[in-house]
Amino acid sequence: MATAQAVLTPTTNTAPAVANIPAKELSGAQWVARFPGSKLVDDCVGSFKTGLASFVAALTVAGAPPDISATYRPAERAYLMHWSWEIVNSAADPKTIPSKAGVNINWDHGDNAKSVQAAQAMVNGYGMQNLAVSPALTSKHIDREAVDMTISWTGDLAIKNKDGTTTTIKTDPKTGMNADLKTVGATYGVIKYVGGDADKPHWSSTGH
Repeated sequence: MATAQAVLTPTTNTAPAVANIPAKELSGAQWVARFPGSKLVDDCVGSFKTGLASFVAALTVAGAPPDISATYRPAERAYLMHWSWEIVNSAADPKTIPSKAGVNINWDHGDNAKSVQAAQAMVNGYGMQNLAVSPALTSKHIDREAVDMTISWTGDLAIKNKDGTTTTIKTDPKTGMNADLKTVGATYGVIKYVGGDADKPHWSSTGH
């Protein structure tokens, strides 16, 4: 990685000291593999972890095993996801994006089209092409109390609630957006995202 030099002049020793400061690395697809998150239920915590494990088991037994794409997400990864999405979808200015400690990224390629292209590569790498809202900078994923999962089935779905009773879902859609399935999930403390279609895979301890 390239570095820049800064001359430091201590107050007690007037001899200049030279420190090497890492130059910021341009944004792009290479950032996607950094600060990796998790897809594991075991990386969640507390009652949400217990409830999610039971809900996933109930879905699997019922014939609708979920495809989990994310549970825990480091704050650094959330930062990269949030701002790459904002540049592409909300015309955020790459020159004015706030920095984050530990993430030595330069969003500004000196040309807006190149900056947007690099951010788009990150959006694609994170699989956010169809996401209608930017990933939050402060998220239940960071707190280990959220999951992104895709759920689907055919026919009727007979699934157990937390108390052992069975709910038979005959309504559409036959996906995680089904209102009856949301009610079942809530019995386990796994709450569907309250923002509707903006983030279809998202469930958490609070719905946020």
